[in-house]
Amino acid sequence: MKEKIFIVEDDRALQELYRYSLEDEFECFCFDDGSLLFNEIKNNKPDLVILDIMLPGDDGFAILMRMKSKNSTAHIPVIMVSAKGEEILKVKGLNMGADDYIAKPFGVLELVARIKANIRKNRKPHSNNIEYKDITIDATRHQIRVQEKQLKTTLKEYNLLCLLCEHAEAVQTRETLFKEVWGEDFFGETRTLDVHIKELRRKLTDAESCVSIQTIRGVGYLVV
Repeated sequence: MKEKIFIVEDDRALQELYRYSLEDEFECFCFDDGSLLFNEIKNNKPDLVILDIMLPGDDGFAILMRMKSKNSTAHIPVIMVSAKGEEILKVKGLNMGADDYIAKPFGVLELVARIKANIRKNRKPHSNNIEYKDITIDATRHQIRVQEKQLKTTLKEYNLLCLLCEHAEAVQTRETLFKEVWGEDFFGETRTLDVHIKELRRKLTDAESCVSIQTIRGVGYLVV
C-alpha cells in the first residue's frame, strides 16, 4: 500500500506538479488551505504533510502549530515549503516543530528522498526505555519526563535526546546524529541540527533539568 501524502498548497499549477511528481510512489491529496486539511485529517491520517508557508487564511506556521499541539496529529511528519533564501522562515519552522524544510524551486528526486527519509524515521521505534540523571524516556508511550514532569518535544527532538541519552557522556558526532535522526539521504543544511539542539537545550532549562547538552566544537554533541 502506498503512503499517503497530504499537500497544503493553494497554487493549482503546483498542486498538479506535486501529483505528477509523486503519484507513482505515493497516494497524494492536495488542499487549498488549512481548514480543508483538518476536515480531512479527522478521519484520514496521512503518513506525511507537505505544508506551504504562504497560504490564504491561516498560514503554514499557524497550521503547523495546530498540528503539533494536538496528540492526534503531533506525530505526523511535516515538511515546510517556502521560497529559496528565506532563512528566517526556515529557522522559525524548525523551532515550531517542523521535521524538515525545502526551498522552492526544488528537484523531484530531492523531494521524494526527503519524504521517504522522514516517513522512515517516524516509523523507527526506540525499543528500550532510557534513564539518565533526572531524564526518563518511555519508549512505549513515546514520552520524555524530567523530574516527573512531561517534556513536550517534536519527533526529531525526541529522537535526538534518545540518542544522546542512550550514549550519555560520550560524544555523538554530527554525522552520526544526522544519519540516525534524519537518515543517510538527508539533503538539508547542517544548521538544521544546531537549531534542534538549541531548542532542546531551552526545553531542558525550562524544565529545570540537571542534564545539559555540550558542544564539542568541530565534532558533535554529548549530554552530561
